[in-house]
Amino acid sequence: MNKTDLSSYLHSAAHRKDPILKRILWFYINAFIFKTSWLPFNWPKVQLLRLFGASVGSAVIIRPGVNIKHPWLLHIGNHSWIGENVWIDNLVSVHIGNHVCLSQGALILTGSHNYKDPAFGLITAPIILEDGVWIGARTIVNLGITAGSHAVLAAGAIATKDLEPWTVYQGNPAVKIRSRSIHPNTQN
Repeated sequence: MNKTDLSSYLHSAAHRKDPILKRILWFYINAFIFKTSWLPFNWPKVQLLRLFGASVGSAVIIRPGVNIKHPWLLHIGNHSWIGENVWIDNLVSVHIGNHVCLSQGALILTGSHNYKDPAFGLITAPIILEDGVWIGARTIVNLGITAGSHAVLAAGAIATKDLEPWTVYQGNPAVKIRSRSIHPNTQN
């Protein structure tokens, strides 16, 4: 029986085409501006993301403590919110639509490892969060997931398959619990 052999893993194979200086510069900008809470202002973060190749719409809110792996693989639509301590681990494309809310501590994971491969090979797939999606606090969205328009992933849930539009999901793995409806002028 074969055993795991991490010495044969190819580190950073997915991003060798990205210039090393660009990756190093982003590492420090991400660490000192995005992942910290000392810069509460939004506009410098949006401008830095755009400078590094991200597509960022208007009126996007990026809270403190956000970790973004590769901004050049990120698209954020208009009026979307990225909450405190969200981690966008985008080894490949992440598309966040308009009016999307990523709540505190959400993990957006485009990569994993092949546990059947002795070298623990990297597996990646893009993530798409369509317009109006709400990804709740402390959730995980796994690689290859598409969350349909206005889907909700409730706090603490783990998405292991696509989320249907206008549907609320909960649990681990996330399961459909009800349809979502939005009523104007309602509170609580």
